[in-house]
Amino acid sequence: MAKIILTGDRPTGRLHLGHYVGSLRRRVELQDSGAFDRIFIMIADAQALTDNADNPEKVRQNVIEVALDYLSAGLDPERSTLFVQSQVPELCELAFYYMNLVTVQRLQRNPTVKAEIQLRGFSESAAEGDTTQRAGIPVGFFTYPISQASDITAFKATTVPAGEDQEPMIEQTREIVHKFNAIYGPTLVEPEILLPDNAACMRLPGTDGKAKMSKSLGNCIYLSDTADEVKKKVMGMYTDPDHLRVEDPGKVEGNTVFTYLDAFCRPEHFEKYLPDYASLDELKAHYRRGGLGDVKVKRLLIAVLNETLDPIRARRKEFEARIGDVYRILEEGSARAREAAGATLDEVRRAMRINYFSDKELIETQAKAYAQKQ
Repeated sequence: MAKIILTGDRPTGRLHLGHYVGSLRRRVELQDSGAFDRIFIMIADAQALTDNADNPEKVRQNVIEVALDYLSAGLDPERSTLFVQSQVPELCELAFYYMNLVTVQRLQRNPTVKAEIQLRGFSESAAEGDTTQRAGIPVGFFTYPISQASDITAFKATTVPAGEDQEPMIEQTREIVHKFNAIYGPTLVEPEILLPDNAACMRLPGTDGKAKMSKSLGNCIYLSDTADEVKKKVMGMYTDPDHLRVEDPGKVEGNTVFTYLDAFCRPEHFEKYLPDYASLDELKAHYRRGGLGDVKVKRLLIAVLNETLDPIRARRKEFEARIGDVYRILEEGSARAREAAGATLDEVRRAMRINYFSDKELIETQAKAYAQKQ
């Protein structure tokens, strides 16, 4: 069986460090490894419209922002197919068929659906199925897992690199695949999730220490931030509120600066930027026993982050000067994605016995049967 990756992002704004360590960096590594036969990376604009229906221009502008972040991070359109979800209509048709395989009750139990509903201001009772509270929730919130199953199965993805918050969605995709294959015969491929291998990358906190980076909370460091913007944001980062003096013992656990160092710092960074220490473990030990100030640790993080982001910024500047080429990359990628999704859709139609016009045997058999009645 071919090894295929499908992953992507909703174009809700520029991508930040949480996206980078959670999935984008891994995508580039997997692309460069040559271990997969095909890699599809989707800008999920149709899904973004489920809660931006009144502001389509915002989604439209963010598509190019995400594409620039993809390319500047190192995704290569020659080795990874970059495409726009809305430009592959086959995905909508697959989702429509899958809707018959999932109950409303099952969707309401999906933890990711519950979380998304509450994140956008609806009450917990609405997420649990309270019909009075549920009335104002767009259908797209409930069908999001079905749409995602369509995206994954359309390309027969065997692997989906994603954060742990997406595990319920992948599980629901596997349920849909299992049910479809049980009813119509073996057609679809069950995917596996590929989680980040660094615990700190599972869910990078915001600069304010809150559990999730969010544009609305203003706690993000973007891939496109300048060196000065990174410095300002790191210097304002949440640390240990009880570490008031340099000589005070400090806590590393829950300290955002150290969480970022866990995600980005490598052994060679110490020789380059902080030769007084041999490793991150040694730095942490000093912080815990006291005598190490937050500013010194933050300066290390600033150096590490800017070293990571410098080549990304440089590539982004190059692509910003070639926006026409970026759209061409997306258009060509979307055409390749349509071809792959179309082949799967043909198999699905055949399995469901709704391939009326391409089933020559059906036409001939019925023609003979009706001829005999004459």
